[in-house]
Amino acid sequence: MKLKNTVLIVNNLEQSKKFYKQVLGLKVLLDFHGSVTLSSGIVLQSKEIWKDLIHKTDQDIMMVNHAVELSFETEDIDAFMLVLDQYHVTLLHPPKEGTWGQRVVRFYDPDGHIIEVGESMRKIIKRLVSQGFSYEELAHRLRLPLDYIKQILESHS
Repeated sequence: MKLKNTVLIVNNLEQSKKFYKQVLGLKVLLDFHGSVTLSSGIVLQSKEIWKDLIHKTDQDIMMVNHAVELSFETEDIDAFMLVLDQYHVTLLHPPKEGTWGQRVVRFYDPDGHIIEVGESMRKIIKRLVSQGFSYEELAHRLRLPLDYIKQILESHS
């Protein structure tokens, strides 16, 4: 078994396609008959087509769901925040730092799907090292093996 794609049901295919291209920088791989395959394994499916496929009505399909999110990483969360501001994206919460040190923002796509964008592990480790954390302190804080921390820092020097 292999996960092939994540399918998001959308009300307005063109609006959603534009959002994912502009805000997240995804590329359209295939655009065919009410379904758009994007890079990163995301498929946007027209709600009208979806209703026919599963034999349901508008009332049966809940669009806003606070139990699922798409998760992305970036090397520069501050620059990404400017993109969210530029496109007036509705935030679920402003950027915040988790106890492990990752800075994360969550926001909604046009249909209420939650998207998380957080700093990459490489970025977190480099930032915390620059703040004076030792490799051992990083391993403890991030709950990662010391060898993994060293590998990240040595492979991206």
